[in-house]
Amino acid sequence: MQRTCQNPWCGQKFTVSEDDLSFLEKLSPKIGDTVISLPPPTLCVDCRQQRRASYVNHISLYKRTCSFSGEPIVAIFPPESPYKVYKQDIWFGDSWDPLQYGRDFDFNRPFFPQFKELMDVCPWPALFTAYNLDENCEYTNNAGKNKNCYMIFDSDENRDCYYSYSINGSINISGCYRVRKSELCIGCIDCLNCYASAYLQDSENCSDSMFLKNCVGCRHCLMSSNLRNKEYMIENKQATREEFDRIRDLMTSASRLSSAQARFQKLKLEYPQKYVHGVQNENVVGDYVTQSKDSYYCFDCSELWDCRYCFQAFMPLKTCMDTQECGEGERLYECSVCGYGANELIGTAYVLSNASSQFYSMHCRSSQNMLGCHGVRNKKYCVFNQQYSKEDYEKLAAKIISHMQKTGEWGEFFPIEMSYASYNETIAHDYYHLSREEALKRGYKWHDEDPKETLKATAELPDEIGEVPDSITKEILSCRDCGKNYKILPQELKLYRQLNLPLSVDCFFCSLKSVRSLRNPRKMWERKCQKCGKAVQSTYSPERPAVRGSEEPSGSRGEKIYCENCYLKEIY
Repeated sequence: MQRTCQNPWCGQKFTVSEDDLSFLEKLSPKIGDTVISLPPPTLCVDCRQQRRASYVNHISLYKRTCSFSGEPIVAIFPPESPYKVYKQDIWFGDSWDPLQYGRDFDFNRPFFPQFKELMDVCPWPALFTAYNLDENCEYTNNAGKNKNCYMIFDSDENRDCYYSYSINGSINISGCYRVRKSELCIGCIDCLNCYASAYLQDSENCSDSMFLKNCVGCRHCLMSSNLRNKEYMIENKQATREEFDRIRDLMTSASRLSSAQARFQKLKLEYPQKYVHGVQNENVVGDYVTQSKDSYYCFDCSELWDCRYCFQAFMPLKTCMDTQECGEGERLYECSVCGYGANELIGTAYVLSNASSQFYSMHCRSSQNMLGCHGVRNKKYCVFNQQYSKEDYEKLAAKIISHMQKTGEWGEFFPIEMSYASYNETIAHDYYHLSREEALKRGYKWHDEDPKETLKATAELPDEIGEVPDSITKEILSCRDCGKNYKILPQELKLYRQLNLPLSVDCFFCSLKSVRSLRNPRKMWERKCQKCGKAVQSTYSPERPAVRGSEEPSGSRGEKIYCENCYLKEIY
């Protein structure tokens, strides 16, 4: 089925395949004795993903007061936000009743504006964390089961970690992105089980190394790619321990480290790349996907089973379609940040902890059979925060959904203009960048920073880590790129000294932007293996930088892209 994206600023043609239609039939919910069909998407894949991602603000934190108690708190809502924002222990407690905000549904109006009115008055939790399972983690968000962590986001089960994104099960790491089960690491990207290393990418089981890509089981290696179980390698050539130590000891300087980083980016292009990043997959199309089966167009996920268009899953998913940051869920459709025992959710956001049969609701934890609810916890059979009997719920829910079918709202996620978050503070802005003018023109929120919040730096970082005084942790620093203030934590300084590396001269936000630029986009291109000519779908764009001596038959140039078989033959 060929369709045209209904976003007026898009309008591109896209295909709804027979597999998509079969999947929608499989996900169509049953209320009472009636199966309610899900319609084909009206937006293209990118516009659907942008819409869900616009409801995810991970990293913008503010100091403000709790709307209930008046005490100072850290929240993702700025002080001028119109929403009621409660400290987490209050929001989860018994001091207030979500049902007091209940209201009748008006069948003379569309669904979404009425839900927006409920969003505007019902209290929100200050942060989206498992606060009762955290210890000393005030400045974290979309995170849980962490201890002694600062400025980590989308992260779980970590200890003593700082300034990182999407890390799990790690200890004492800083400046890392999508790193799991690692320790004493700095600046690593998409790594697993690494130790005492820095600036590794797509690597596993490596230790005491720097600047590696696609390496496994390596120790004491530098500036190399595609190594397996090697030791003392420099630029993919065998070296002595003395040669390794001599070059490694040069990395104590920020200026020399910067030169090494620039050289490494060029060296990486000279080695073959597997067409996608992923292992232990069967019948999977996507990138940065592992241990998955029968899944199509998915990115940054593990343990998927029979899924389509899923992004950034934090735990296993089964039979899900069009999700953003969901995990431990089944039969989810058009959902954002849902999971931990979730089943049969549609058009829903921030619903966790054993939730089922929820439609177009937010923050309804441990609840079942919900439609149009916000903040309801441990309840069943509610519509717009009002309690009903099972029979009355089924009749009213079916009637409202029939109304939504007529208004064209059923099967769509919440509109971007309804999001609680400013567009430039969401994941959507990271992948679908808009100018302030364009965002406001489309009706999206935008947060303008107050220039008064930026202070003059009180110190500059020395070039050598050995010259950094303990007092640096008390100074105000300015990012070299954006000028924003940042600080060095005492425990962070200890980690950099332990690895004998210079401190970062960038703030967390600029570092994160730089890291994302090193990863492939969430987009697939038709490519050919440059070894055997086999057709593959790859996230390596044909327009990427040229490589010496590399040219595809089509004439496009970039990294040497190999299919899996040719890549494995190359590295083993």
